[in-house]
Amino acid sequence: MDVDRHPAGVVRVRAPNPSPMTLDGTNTYVFGGWVVDPGPDDPAHLQAVLEAAGGAIDGVALTHTHPDHSDGAQPLAELAGGVPVRLPTDGEQLGPLTALATPGHAPDHVCLLADGVCFAGDLVMGQGSVFIMPGEGSLADYLDSLRRVRALDLDVLCPGHGPYVWDVAAKLDEYVAHQMERERLLLEALAVGARSDDELLNRAWSDVGPELRPVAALSLRAHLDKLREENRLPDDLV
Repeated sequence: MDVDRHPAGVVRVRAPNPSPMTLDGTNTYVFGGWVVDPGPDDPAHLQAVLEAAGGAIDGVALTHTHPDHSDGAQPLAELAGGVPVRLPTDGEQLGPLTALATPGHAPDHVCLLADGVCFAGDLVMGQGSVFIMPGEGSLADYLDSLRRVRALDLDVLCPGHGPYVWDVAAKLDEYVAHQMERERLLLEALAVGARSDDELLNRAWSDVGPELRPVAALSLRAHLDKLREENRLPDDLV
């Protein structure tokens, strides 16, 4: 299957903001007169988005307010003549799009659904895994959101970064399994007395290279927060 073939009616414009966290850049989508996640405030990118939409849009929809997805929202809205910018709540309708609350990566995160297409924001990435920032994010909520989307009858995920995901069930199952395997390894490490970040990372994130170890340390904190909420930490870490 050509994973990067475009779903019917979907136009993707990739922002020029590549990084280890954004892959090739933020994916901006045009669908049914609406722009989903306009990306950074980059004039050339926003002009390309408007041109991809045929020069006119009905509004700008956000999956969440992280800057790599939302900084271009107001400038694009003004460029398009003052159209609305919306971060919808659960069940809210924006043109052809219906919002589904999917907190976890961010507390305000939603997916936007239309005819079997899910504009997934940072619920998933086309490649790799999603980062959960401890404090702002919630791993428990994130896992619930993955399962909520998994229960839907979807044809394709349009992620905020990376290629389209056509095998929706397999991707979501993979994401849940990945987090649960990290949790299993972390619990094993705690059970044998590992306590420092280095000890826990060496045991539960042994596959992560040095360049991503600081990010893994933050993921570790998110996992510990989840275990603390569930009263599953050893007594000396509560």
